[in-house]
Amino acid sequence: MNDAEPLKRPENEIGDGELLEQPDAADIELVKVLHALGDPTRLHLFRVYADGERYSCSSERLGVGHLHKSTVSHHMRIMREAGITATRAVGRNRYVRLRRADLDARFPGLVETLLRAYEGNAPQVP
Repeated sequence: MNDAEPLKRPENEIGDGELLEQPDAADIELVKVLHALGDPTRLHLFRVYADGERYSCSSERLGVGHLHKSTVSHHMRIMREAGITATRAVGRNRYVRLRRADLDARFPGLVETLLRAYEGNAPQVP
């Protein structure tokens, strides 16, 4: 996907609400995924989301309570636009989950490799 192409809005797949714009699975680019995960906070969020659950945007529950709400939202947007996560808007709430199946299909072994590396060398979240 080049920068001029708009992000696509996929069909609803989990629960109520609107799924925010994200790239199609076939359009997820490795460079964008790795760039997004190059930030220690986003790598931490990736690890949190890896359990397969949907998470609200509660910074305390995500382990980033020291960050301002707008900063957490920025990190979530970067991850969504890279194709790492899916975000569903339900009223004023946002629920995020890792797009594990899409990432595994596009880049086999990447998620597991990143998680193993993270566990062996967990970064300090700024």
